[in-house]
Amino acid sequence: MALYRVNKARFPQRKFHVKKNDEVVVLSGTQQGKRGKVLQVLRDRNRVIVEGVNLIKKAVRKTQEQPQGGIIEREGALHISKIMLAADYDSRKSAAVKSGDAAEAKPADKREKSAPKGKS
Repeated sequence: MALYRVNKARFPQRKFHVKKNDEVVVLSGTQQGKRGKVLQVLRDRNRVIVEGVNLIKKAVRKTQEQPQGGIIEREGALHISKIMLAADYDSRKSAAVKSGDAAEAKPADKREKSAPKGKS
């Protein structure tokens, strides 16, 4: 496979559930639970860049703005399916907590497991 196709989606989505400046929460991966603001939506790759999440180190050349060059930290892209609007996430969590309280009020039927019977 040619390298130019690695990060290119063949059929990009027409519309996403998030847009620039939305507050989002990361649902899965090493950055799970982190919150941030959407800086950029990359439609052609089905990815977003979230402020303060998925920081990567990148080597940069010497330029007039950075005469030393060196290594900088910047945000990496996350797949769109790994993020959710923070408001939706909070409402989902609060609903789960409320339904969890109702389940705790009912006594749980826990049966003791007996040890497996061995040969005598």
